[in-house]
Amino acid sequence: MLQLLEIMQRLRDPQDGCPWDVKQDFSTIAPYTIEEAYEVADAIAREDMAGLKDELGDLLFQVVFHAQMAREQELFDFDDVHQAVCDKMQRRHPHVFADVEITDAAHQTQVWEDYKTEERKQKGEHSLMDGIPTGMAELQRSVKLQKRAGKAGFDWPSAEPVMDKFDEELLEMRKAMAAGDPDAMEDELGDLLFVATNLARKLGIDPGTALRRSNAKFEKRFRAMEDAAGGQEGLGSMSLEAMEDLWQNIKKSIAQKADE
Repeated sequence: MLQLLEIMQRLRDPQDGCPWDVKQDFSTIAPYTIEEAYEVADAIAREDMAGLKDELGDLLFQVVFHAQMAREQELFDFDDVHQAVCDKMQRRHPHVFADVEITDAAHQTQVWEDYKTEERKQKGEHSLMDGIPTGMAELQRSVKLQKRAGKAGFDWPSAEPVMDKFDEELLEMRKAMAAGDPDAMEDELGDLLFVATNLARKLGIDPGTALRRSNAKFEKRFRAMEDAAGGQEGLGSMSLEAMEDLWQNIKKSIAQKADE
């Protein structure tokens, strides 16, 4: 870690450092931090362990980058970040580092949430909606909002009522489309997506993972369509009906190979 910290310090040196690194600040680096986190998730999804090693290093570098900028402003440094997370993990795992007894994983989850709630109160956050990052990916943020509301009992008892709510929102979407109201359509589409994430939560499915799976499936099928049509030009010369027929054939072919 000392070597990495020294590298970062040299990169940020106003006189002899890298001009690009020197001119960055928290807001300009934040998108790269998010991107690196997604690349970690992508390597895991592809089961690319060599890639995961590299991506974890890139993500660690982002932490060091932010810590160095904070050090320059005399806000905190990497040692403070390190100590803070150590203290937090020990505090939130009293069954490991203290004498509290935890019966199972569900009990541990509840204890973890209780500690987080108490920490938010100490920060002056008293609403269940406090402390949910606005920069979080919107699908995950929806789930977070719903979980927090559920702590107050404002939640569906099962997935079935959520499906009914989805049907209700779908009908409202159709009405907005029929009216040709762009603002209403955006509003209703947001409601549909929000209910979809609620359904995922009730089914114990991460919506981001589900969407990544669908994206990968679509990409695989579309690439197969391009190959079957002889490339982009061949596919572009086909009618929509012909492309739909090809799409269905590709789906069947991929499904058959998966069953073999």
